[in-house]
Amino acid sequence: MSTLTHSTFTPKNKRFLQPLNWLCGLLLTAAVATAAYELARLPGLDRLGQMALALTGTIIVRQFLGYPERLRAGIQFASKHLLRLAIVLCGLRLNISLLLHQGPALLLQGAVTIILAVGLTLGIARLLKADAPLSLLLGIGTGICGAAAIAAVSPIVKARDEDTAVSAGLIALIGTAAAIGYTVLQPLLPLTAGQYGIWSGLTLHEIAHVPLAAAAAGQDAINAGLLAKLSRVLLLVPVSFILMLIMKRRNKGNNASGATIAFPWFLLGFAAMSLFGSLSPGTPLELPAHVTDQLLNAPSFLLAMAMVGLGLNVDLRALKDKALRPLAAMAAATVLLSAATYLLVHYVY
Repeated sequence: MSTLTHSTFTPKNKRFLQPLNWLCGLLLTAAVATAAYELARLPGLDRLGQMALALTGTIIVRQFLGYPERLRAGIQFASKHLLRLAIVLCGLRLNISLLLHQGPALLLQGAVTIILAVGLTLGIARLLKADAPLSLLLGIGTGICGAAAIAAVSPIVKARDEDTAVSAGLIALIGTAAAIGYTVLQPLLPLTAGQYGIWSGLTLHEIAHVPLAAAAAGQDAINAGLLAKLSRVLLLVPVSFILMLIMKRRNKGNNASGATIAFPWFLLGFAAMSLFGSLSPGTPLELPAHVTDQLLNAPSFLLAMAMVGLGLNVDLRALKDKALRPLAAMAAATVLLSAATYLLVHYVY
């Protein structure tokens, strides 16, 4: 990785260059995210999506070219602070009133999905002797909402940046493969459009994967799938607080008196934006349609910028032996979760 020699600069020049370098690092993540957005519009690559392309592209570039060390501050700002801002804005997509109208059954299904996903991933990971922290992130991403859930819980479990980035990349890979597999299987399955949509929403990883797969059965399947998926997204906040309690108890049990768990304030922002988006329509607080559209689209771009920042910190050579077993555990858990949920949907709905 290239570095900048500071000896030729006076302290005054250094103070001037620091914010400039920070801005250049941030602009680098924006430029790559924009390029990923354009690539994601191409046939074939549109199935991968902007976030997966941004992450995988920067990981590859990082292995061969590196990046100027002086840009690190701006890149880290994107990977940490923009990541949390994106989570907050993701709350606008969650219609709490619609979920509550459907009753507690939908939330119960979402909770069962999360428990199964995390339990299966960690159980298989233990059998395979896979890396436990990485497997935990993958299990949570599988159970809730992919990379966004991983980003939300990473600071709580004190995950390393490279683990966060790798798990986000792996979940995008498996989730995209699963969504494409669902599309191929749909004509062969004895499911109604609604059943197929619910199955997709209860099992696929990212929110974007659900309409991708459900579109094969029509708009009714998409609507049912998104509703089922949102039942899992809503549980991101309670799951995060449960993890906080577990981490605090673990630190206390280990006599880690100096270890503290930062309160995830951004999750309160997520909940607040969910309430605002659910309750403001039809009131004086309702935002103009074009503003709402921009806010709904912003999380995807901000997450892509954050993935660029995370991807630039991944050293595949150091992780090649670490990531394969968690990947196998997540893939196996995804298949088992899909099979169990398919039986539930087929015989209950």
